[in-house]
Amino acid sequence: MASHEFPFSHFLNPINIENKITTENNDGLKLERDNQIDTLPISENQEIPKSEGFSIEELRFINAGILEHLKSNIATQKFETYFDSNFSLMQIKRNEVIFNVATNFIKNIIEDQFREFLGRSLREVLGNKNFKISILVNNQQVITASNTSNTSNTSNTSNTSNTSNFISSLERVNENNIINKKSVKENTFTLDLSPTKEDLITSVESKYINHMENNYDESNIDPSKTFSNFITGHSNQLAVASAIAVARNPGKSGKYPSLYLHSNSGLGKTHLLNAVANGIKDQFPHLRICLITARNFLKEMVEYIKDNNIEQFQRKYSEKVDVLMIDDIHELKNKKGTQDEFFHIFNELYNKGKQLIFTSDKAPAEIDGIPERIKTRLQWGLVIDIQKPDIETRIAILKKKALGLDLYLSDDILTSIATSIKSNIRELEGSLIKLSAFSDVMKMDIDMEMVKDLLKLNNYTEEKTITLEDIAKITSTHYRIPVADLKSKARSKEITKARHIAMYLSRKIMHTTQQEIGKFFGGRDHTSVIHALNKITTQLKVDVALSRDIIQIESHL
Repeated sequence: MASHEFPFSHFLNPINIENKITTENNDGLKLERDNQIDTLPISENQEIPKSEGFSIEELRFINAGILEHLKSNIATQKFETYFDSNFSLMQIKRNEVIFNVATNFIKNIIEDQFREFLGRSLREVLGNKNFKISILVNNQQVITASNTSNTSNTSNTSNTSNTSNFISSLERVNENNIINKKSVKENTFTLDLSPTKEDLITSVESKYINHMENNYDESNIDPSKTFSNFITGHSNQLAVASAIAVARNPGKSGKYPSLYLHSNSGLGKTHLLNAVANGIKDQFPHLRICLITARNFLKEMVEYIKDNNIEQFQRKYSEKVDVLMIDDIHELKNKKGTQDEFFHIFNELYNKGKQLIFTSDKAPAEIDGIPERIKTRLQWGLVIDIQKPDIETRIAILKKKALGLDLYLSDDILTSIATSIKSNIRELEGSLIKLSAFSDVMKMDIDMEMVKDLLKLNNYTEEKTITLEDIAKITSTHYRIPVADLKSKARSKEITKARHIAMYLSRKIMHTTQQEIGKFFGGRDHTSVIHALNKITTQLKVDVALSRDIIQIESHL
């Protein structure tokens, strides 16, 4: 098949834009109509964005072709949600195509999930030239592809003529190929300009960075974050159980009208917050839910103050909210004015029996720059810390994420990743996003060497070697019992409990044989060890305090 260059000379000719129809609508806004298709309302001083060599009509025609191609390659529900009426071609430059979308949320979704589809559609419509894709949000100078029937016959004739001329120019480019095409989708330019390896690597990194930034709109509850896709392990089972209890029965009639979750970054606090919100929405659709970050709570209050309308801000939260969720509440430190408003809002909602949920990277008592009266109120409800996930939970998280990405990884690779990345679930999942993107764009199977090189696993701290003596010492310190007592024949309730836990952890963490464990802990036989393991395993299913003790001991190991 012959290859032809993009006919820039045709599109760089001066454009005749004199044939415009200008009218005023009922609101006095001017509508400028070019041929058969209306533009969005523009003011007298606004200029329609100029594309290099493309008329307004040609941009609309290209836009229709791009949307047509996207619609045929994307699930109907996703197309209608993110593209239909929310996405438009705005401008074409020599090396850049600019689109407009309705919201930042849609922009992030398209850039994260559909950029490859968009690039493919561009190549289908405009040929294989490697355009840079830019996406703007809510720009009013948008070229739309919608038609209107309220036009004159002259306009219809002019529109038909312009469209025919444009199709003819497309056909001339492909005169040695199949010609006489009547849709943009079927007319392509063939320029041999494929993405470079550097371009592909950049796209892989961008997917990983977007995931790690964890951006979300505070006014939008993320429907993808639910209890069903949250991996539960020893480190977070108390937090999950409490969150589910709140979702099933929020407010004063429930067990926990105030819930406070804290942990290091990336351990699932925001996921749980959204899961609770989704659960309440499903079961109590009449309740008014406000999920917001502390930083945006502060920004919103400042805007109300600027408008001299702080009373409306107070009424919004104290009278119109049934469930208040504030993420990263520690961001209010040293913000005295915001703290005062929060204090009064907290009191109002708590006294009315509304549901309050907060997350932070610290326990209330550990947050500097917040007055004691607020710390006290944050501790009125249930306060739960989420620990780092153990190795089993990390592997389970990786397996579930890999399944969602349709990514096959061997158990050796999953174990290697889980062993190296220990402290951050977001980073753990991000590693698979990077592997999946790399495999897709480079068309390569994933092996251990690729994983180590791409994720730089060798840069992570080597796993510390743990011994039976380490487990015995940490357990004895936690329960304030001498190590010698764990190894003795003493059978008091406190010593027996600590000994059983030490045996359980020895088996779980080190996979030591029952005989070796029995020998270390006072020369006991393997049946004593089996009894200890079974007892602790059974109690963990119902004893939350025991679960917390074991998590704390493991974290020190």
